[in-house]
Amino acid sequence: MYSNEELKRIATQVRRDVLRMVAGAGSGHPGGSLSSADVMTALFFNVMKNDPATWTRSGNGQDAFILSAGHIAPVYYSVLARRGYFPLAELGTLRQLGTRLQGHPSVEKGLPGVFMPSGSLGQGLSAAAGIGLAKKLDAEDGRVFVLCGDGESEEGQIWEAAMFAARHGIDNLVAMTDWNGQQIDGPVDEVAGLGDLGEKWSSFGWDVILADGHDYDSIASAFELAAVRNGKPKMILFKTEMGHGVDFMAGTHKWHGKAPSAEQLEAALAQLDETLGDY
Repeated sequence: MYSNEELKRIATQVRRDVLRMVAGAGSGHPGGSLSSADVMTALFFNVMKNDPATWTRSGNGQDAFILSAGHIAPVYYSVLARRGYFPLAELGTLRQLGTRLQGHPSVEKGLPGVFMPSGSLGQGLSAAAGIGLAKKLDAEDGRVFVLCGDGESEEGQIWEAAMFAARHGIDNLVAMTDWNGQQIDGPVDEVAGLGDLGEKWSSFGWDVILADGHDYDSIASAFELAAVRNGKPKMILFKTEMGHGVDFMAGTHKWHGKAPSAEQLEAALAQLDETLGDY
């Protein structure tokens, strides 16, 4: 198990990776990648049963992770590389022609750690529910984790999957929402409005857990509560800040899908100490 300080160091380096990747590509999605970096780091380094050396797309014998909000692929790729799934140097190929690191996760070239392509918002939760049900039918102990966005949660398919998972008692399914309050067109509440997310998920038959997505004690406690198998799927609502860690990116939708300039990258990296070595 990694300590909170060790997780913070990894997440800081992940944020540096994200910024450098997106700046190098000249496009990408830094805002949500920065807001979910702490949760993703804790998940892959302390929570999930996953081993890069034995990983297969079948998911047999390990936990599975699906990134439903596929546009925040930069944070996914960084965490996978830092965890040892593929060489760190490959992070510099984000969005290049023919790379394994496409703008949204892809399985065409067999990138280790990626179970399915994603990016058509709303679909990842359905896939995760299917994987969870398959594991239950196979009497396999592994769990399935899926990260959704709060803007993504305006998609109808999210709620169809929610009904399916509750109806079938898929209690090895742990869904998470990166609840940063922002989406491509502005604040989520001003675009369509989700109402009380906690009450909504609870009314669909899920156990709901509220947590601070930037506090490692709160993150750990949430995942511990989500480990309980009681016949209900779990939804962890992680309250986060869009662009967290960089003052001029924080709390605004303007960095949902915008690459920083060279000068902006330098200013952002100055706020994030290099902790593990840049790729």
